Amino acid sequence: MKTAKRNQVLQRLAARLDLTLEDRLEAEQALPEGKQWRRWCQAALQRDVHKAQISLVVVDEAEGRALNRDYRGKDYATNVLSFALNEGDTVAGMPLFGDLVFCAPVVAREAAEQGKRLDAHYAHLVVHGMLHLQGLDHEQDDEAEAMEALETVILGKLGYADPYAAEKP
Repeated sequence: MKTAKRNQVLQRLAARLDLTLEDRLEAEQALPEGKQWRRWCQAALQRDVHKAQISLVVVDEAEGRALNRDYRGKDYATNVLSFALNEGDTVAGMPLFGDLVFCAPVVAREAAEQGKRLDAHYAHLVVHGMLHLQGLDHEQDDEAEAMEALETVILGKLGYADPYAAEKP
């Protein structure tokens, strides 16, 4: 009986999320498996999001830098960029549409520098990006605290450690 109930829940979650993954890397890089990306995205969907169509794109450093420069005015590659296609006030029940772009060399470098497993760092960045797509931000200190707390809770439910633990006193 538990298995049947769990399968129903998984089917409902899958129906909520239409996910595509595009690998634009020039060179071979270690990346998480497709089912991991889906699991992380689903975990980060807030309860009021009934349907989401998300594209995950993995790029190299040159493309990551160009996108960050063109869209944020910052001339360097960053770990993740989020592009909400329905930014601003959304109508209740309206689907969430967005793209998350991951710069694989930056993600790998950060994971190594921070002593994190690569999958744990990707999980954190997926959750972080998904929350941005849903309107959360970290421009102000109180917003950053709330967003980091939510990320930590979601990642904990996924079995990952607090990604901000090293920064806390």
